[in-house]
Amino acid sequence: MSTPALAPAPAPQRRHRAARRAHGLTLLELLVALTIMALSLGVLYRASGSGARNAGELYEHQRALLLAQSLLAARDAIPENGWNESGESAGYQWAVRSQPYAAAPATAPPGATVPPLHELELSISWRERGQDKLLQLRTLRPQRLPVAAQGMP
Repeated sequence: MSTPALAPAPAPQRRHRAARRAHGLTLLELLVALTIMALSLGVLYRASGSGARNAGELYEHQRALLLAQSLLAARDAIPENGWNESGESAGYQWAVRSQPYAAAPATAPPGATVPPLHELELSISWRERGQDKLLQLRTLRPQRLPVAAQGMP
């Protein structure tokens, strides 16, 4: 008679390896996880740094625009001989140049006085992080009308 074949009992080494894997990470898995985390932090750091840099550039650009608005608000009309001036304010260099605007004659109602227009170019420059920045604006402004003498017909 033959005896029934018995299945071999699991080796103690196999049980020990399976139990060890279930309890923690291997050194290779830990290194891969740390590498992924380091790369992710590097990308986040770069993104937040560029956001702060862009905010600084935006602030300087807004200050230049504020200066431009102030210069334009200083004169609502241009003298007959034009407006050519330059200067510096708070680290910004500015220049204003005007010339008569060559446009087709306007059709104005009879009796209306239409002043000639001047093309105005406003340039503001500044230095930021070793780079020269420039803001240029162009607009049209009316020429100042001559003041009528009082008491004269």
